[in-house]
Amino acid sequence: MADYQTGFGNEFATEAVEGALPVGRNSPQKAPLGLYAEQFSGTAFTVPRAFNKRTWKYRIRPSVMHEPFERIGNGNLRSAFDETEATPNQLRWNPFPIPEEPTDFVQGLNTIAGNGSSFSQSGIAVHIFAANRDMKDRFFFNSDGEMLIVAEMNSVRFLTEMGIVEIGPGDIAVIPRGLKFRVELPEGVARGYICENYGSHFRLPDLGPIGANGLANPRDFETPVAWFEDREGDFELVNKFGGNLWSAKIGHSPLDVVGWHGNYAPCRYDLRRFNTIGSISFDHPDPSIFTVMTSPSGEPGVANCDFVIFPERWLVMEDTFRPPWYHRNFMSEYMGLVYGQYDAKEEGFVPGGGSLHNQMSAHGPDLEAFEKASNADLQPQKLSGTMAFMFESRYVINPTKFALESDSLQKEYFEVWQGLKKNFKD
Repeated sequence: MADYQTGFGNEFATEAVEGALPVGRNSPQKAPLGLYAEQFSGTAFTVPRAFNKRTWKYRIRPSVMHEPFERIGNGNLRSAFDETEATPNQLRWNPFPIPEEPTDFVQGLNTIAGNGSSFSQSGIAVHIFAANRDMKDRFFFNSDGEMLIVAEMNSVRFLTEMGIVEIGPGDIAVIPRGLKFRVELPEGVARGYICENYGSHFRLPDLGPIGANGLANPRDFETPVAWFEDREGDFELVNKFGGNLWSAKIGHSPLDVVGWHGNYAPCRYDLRRFNTIGSISFDHPDPSIFTVMTSPSGEPGVANCDFVIFPERWLVMEDTFRPPWYHRNFMSEYMGLVYGQYDAKEEGFVPGGGSLHNQMSAHGPDLEAFEKASNADLQPQKLSGTMAFMFESRYVINPTKFALESDSLQKEYFEVWQGLKKNFKD
């Protein structure tokens, strides 16, 4: 249904109707085809050129045409993380159920944990979405942060101002802060994970000693071509602003951009195209070698958020405990599973579920995984049919009251390590 252009952060020019883009200038006295010119800025105007994000849109009606916003209920959506005390305990959840009542993407947002805030422009929120209804006459945009969306159950179609982005299990979408869209569910129901990023834009990590190639290649990120709808009617525009949901009446579809050019745009990425880098001698490397995108903080090398994946890959290390070792980290980790089995947690950690291990909280393989890996015949091994991921942050990630009181919380998670034996021999 959608066409794409490739390249992460490229300057694109695309029009759904020939002649929609002006030539040689951004805002002529009269825009082509009777359209309105509108700049969509993702950064301050004076950010260095290499990091400046902006797009010019040429639309049927300007974005200012809507009635005043009024506060509506937030449901299980949160952007303040002071409902509960931060905990050093290891936490894990079963998959959250698909709602029985008609629920669209916005209504199906459930906040699991987070840190920072949109006001400080730092930190992240972790949400699960579970929906069973299309958004038809309802539109949404998020003024608080960009959204990195990981599809887990079935496909999700984002019809945005700048084109159509469709993802399925194994894909991600990045929706810029402030971009309007509505969501369709081609298979009727869908579920997935969201990292709402309040800090610096996600970007590709530097490769350092890896060299010019490896990890996520810029050309594999796909940005949609121009697409629009010209509809009039009684519609609702929902805005997430200051941590709350606001609603305004609007008499037309805001997805009416006929052409656009710039580098501030949505994109999708197939995680199976990630070029994994690993050890071919001994030891299990740090998971930073699996970083797809990073949101830097003010301290070099210490991320506001890293998005890390654990896809299919070969393990060939000799005399090595191959799963992730037991560890206590400076960074806090929320982890999810899209499909398959994770090698360090073969039971209890399932697709649609998640785990939270805050900074310096010990975690690692459960008893069964430890025994299996310690006694395995170390031949080359292919980890097949698996896709796990991690949102990793320098800040403590605080679970919400909803997440801690949910029936999906595995209250006995700590028991997976209690059977580990004392093997020491003096």
